[in-house]
Amino acid sequence: MVEQQQTQTKQNNMQDKQPQGQGQGQAQPAPQRPAQGNQPPSPPLVRDSNVIGVATPRIEGPLKTTGSAKYSSDFHFPDLLQAWPVCATVASGTIENIDTSTVSKMPGVVAVYTHENIGPLYRIAPGAGTLNEKRPPLEDNTVYYYGQYVAVVVAQTLEQARAAAEATKVTYKKTPHDISETLIGTKLSTPEKRTVSKRGDTAAAFAAAPVKHDAVYRLAGETHNPIELHASLAVYKDGKFTLYETTQGVMNHRSVMASMLGVPKENVQVITRFLGSGFGGKGWPWPQAFLAAACARNLGRPVKLVVSRSMMFQSVGHRPVVEQHIQLAASTDGKLTVVGQDWVNHTSMTDEYNENCGEATSFMYSCPNVLVTGAQARRNVGTPGPMRGPGAVPGIYGIESAMDELAIKLKMDPVALRLLNEPSIDEESKRPFSSRHLKECLTVGAEKFGWAKRNPAIGSMKNADGTIIGWGMAAASWIAVRFETEASVQLRRDGTARVVCGTQDIGTGTYTVIAQLVSHETSLPLDKIEVVIGDSSLPPGPLSGGSAVTASVVPAVLQAAQNAVRALLSVAPSLPNSPFKGKQAAELEMHDGTVRIKGQAGTSLSTGQIVQNARLESVNGDGKSGPSFGPGFQDASFHSFGAQFVEVTWRPEIAQLRVSRVVSVMDVGKIMNPTTARNQVEGAIVMGVGMALLEGNEYDQRSGAPINSNLADYIVPVNADCPKIDVTFVEYPDYKLNPAGARGVGEIGLAGVAPAIASAIHHATGTRVRHLPIRIEDLLTTA
Repeated sequence: MVEQQQTQTKQNNMQDKQPQGQGQGQAQPAPQRPAQGNQPPSPPLVRDSNVIGVATPRIEGPLKTTGSAKYSSDFHFPDLLQAWPVCATVASGTIENIDTSTVSKMPGVVAVYTHENIGPLYRIAPGAGTLNEKRPPLEDNTVYYYGQYVAVVVAQTLEQARAAAEATKVTYKKTPHDISETLIGTKLSTPEKRTVSKRGDTAAAFAAAPVKHDAVYRLAGETHNPIELHASLAVYKDGKFTLYETTQGVMNHRSVMASMLGVPKENVQVITRFLGSGFGGKGWPWPQAFLAAACARNLGRPVKLVVSRSMMFQSVGHRPVVEQHIQLAASTDGKLTVVGQDWVNHTSMTDEYNENCGEATSFMYSCPNVLVTGAQARRNVGTPGPMRGPGAVPGIYGIESAMDELAIKLKMDPVALRLLNEPSIDEESKRPFSSRHLKECLTVGAEKFGWAKRNPAIGSMKNADGTIIGWGMAAASWIAVRFETEASVQLRRDGTARVVCGTQDIGTGTYTVIAQLVSHETSLPLDKIEVVIGDSSLPPGPLSGGSAVTASVVPAVLQAAQNAVRALLSVAPSLPNSPFKGKQAAELEMHDGTVRIKGQAGTSLSTGQIVQNARLESVNGDGKSGPSFGPGFQDASFHSFGAQFVEVTWRPEIAQLRVSRVVSVMDVGKIMNPTTARNQVEGAIVMGVGMALLEGNEYDQRSGAPINSNLADYIVPVNADCPKIDVTFVEYPDYKLNPAGARGVGEIGLAGVAPAIASAIHHATGTRVRHLPIRIEDLLTTA
């Protein structure tokens, strides 16, 4: 159906074609470190590679830099209509009337839909997929948060739709709303707190401890704000939907859309060729997707709905406000005896979103007494959702900030405190770690940063110009997972390869990594490999979330490529006049895109020649791999680790604070592509600067409206705010997770940045701020 539409609209082939590799150019191999510690035996992927682990430019880069890459809102079809939502201007209440009579007569208006005429939208069935805001849009006349969609206008042009939507008059019966950001000690959404981890007796141990720390740490809510706005373009024809979506998971998106629209999954196709980032906010479908599809269904014409920047602060998720009560206790020599974490995050009136701040707490350090609990408090806000490093990142902010304060009370170096409490196993699950090299991250980071020169006295370190220097550090962790994945590889008549998988590239380099995997197995150059992803009609692939895509596609794509090569090698000896007559497939190999007798530089045939001579269109191979929470993964604890070292500069005479330098050392397994991996960590660190110092949602207490719902008032880091960044990968492959030993890097780069900045600020200024973001006003008493 998609191909037919593209033919009908005569779209440019260049715009729709999938990225192909650009060759290896000046790529240099990544530095290797010797295996140490708990390294398992050699993996299936053992031979040298001129592409795996090599710094490689993104193969889709030319499409993006030339403007040829088509994002969801770039697609256009004949008779396309534009939709614009009408947003509630109260945070709690009921709709008494929506006056559509005048609006319906405005220029270009085709339809106005409300809860009375939108047509069927169903709540999703159990097991039908994942989404955060489970209530279908326009389900009834109840308003739960400011900005909730209460109607949608469809018109011939975007300007007409927006003008009509803004002219729509809605009357409400207001009821009291609650958007307060104080959470601990308030009414919770469930009768009891959720116990995430429990061992030992924390209360007794804390009471008896000679050294302890007890404090509350608070994080403001954050809005994702990727450059690309959320967008949905729906085409409906003959009972089938083709949806061009800004989604991090085309397969899940298809399942949820089918369930809510009340149609079979095979009647829904979701396409996401490129994504202008998402940071987790595009992980699950949001209301605009259902509205666009319903409007297209009702009108029988394509409908596009692009969420405005201000709406991004209301109806497409955010990191919730979090308060966490941290208790740490230790013996006088620094051995931890208690780790206690009790968090509350806000959620919406209709959904139970759990931030799970205890994700890393139970295994981060060795400790006999641990208690982690969590709960939610309902507020009149849009439903929160995952944001880069959900759970672990805010949780690590609390734990690592407290560890720094405990180190001060112990008069210990904070690096030494963490090294002293390194566990030998995951003390929660009682399993060994599949690979854990936090010690190396701490020691390598300290050496690269120059930590040995640190004077712990407040304000004691200065630059030559008198600027005060503050140093801080924190450890980091993130889950290591892989999802069920299928892939197929074709070796074609023209000497190229085509690989397909129903995953997507959200800007992290997935196109390139998949091409590298196929190149590794086939020996074809990257510019001979076509990567086709971003379409739910392809073999099922993983969600771009949890930093799981690379770990997930590695085994499936490798297997598919290996099977395609085996098929090719089995065909080669049977060709007419084959130079390999009488040879078995096991005696042949791929080399530089050709087939030859193993180890012999003599006669060879190209892949294209073999396929052509066999009178085949292509030789194919399929691959499939299971999730890491399935069979075969129960004997180990899978996580990534890291360490962040931060320098800030402080000019008290003018109250000027800067993050000047960050050294980040990551234990994330084998690095498939150092260029894209380093880029992910660098971007995460910049986001960490925003989290620590700049970003925070602010609401008008009178109306419940977000008052900094734009990129002028919601401040994110710009070039002038970016520190000097040094990223190092210690690179110990985790072969228990997949044959390449790779884990994800996108989210762990953010973990630990904010607490390291907070600790550096304390070292420079003497002011301990236990909330984020840290404003300059918090430091004025020391200026």
